[in-house]
Amino acid sequence: MSEVTGPISTLPGAGHHVPDGTVCDWHNDRPAVARIQGETDSMGAELNDMCEECLAEHRREMREGDHSGTCDWCHEHAPRLVNRRDIDEGSYGPVYRICKPCDDKYEADLQRELDEWRDRYGDWE
Repeated sequence: MSEVTGPISTLPGAGHHVPDGTVCDWHNDRPAVARIQGETDSMGAELNDMCEECLAEHRREMREGDHSGTCDWCHEHAPRLVNRRDIDEGSYGPVYRICKPCDDKYEADLQRELDEWRDRYGDWE
């Protein structure tokens, strides 16, 4: 497992370039075909180097695994949590695990703020 120390703006699950000659973290006799970001915080991230078999298992886990838990924002239990950063805390801020209603509200709040800026200053795109 590779570690990136220092700020990283991507979220867990992001894919990264696999350097030539990298081997699987769990099968050191197999070449890595994917580097997937794991645990991430404001101090850095773990990057998991995976062979074909491990990548297939990771994908299965992402589809079928238990992603339930307590939402970091509303503190309610949810059947599925997603990773999210709060834009007001910067692109390297903490990674929160939040429920769909909190994610939907956050997106709506961002859209409302964007619409207010456009009304006030025009469309800059």
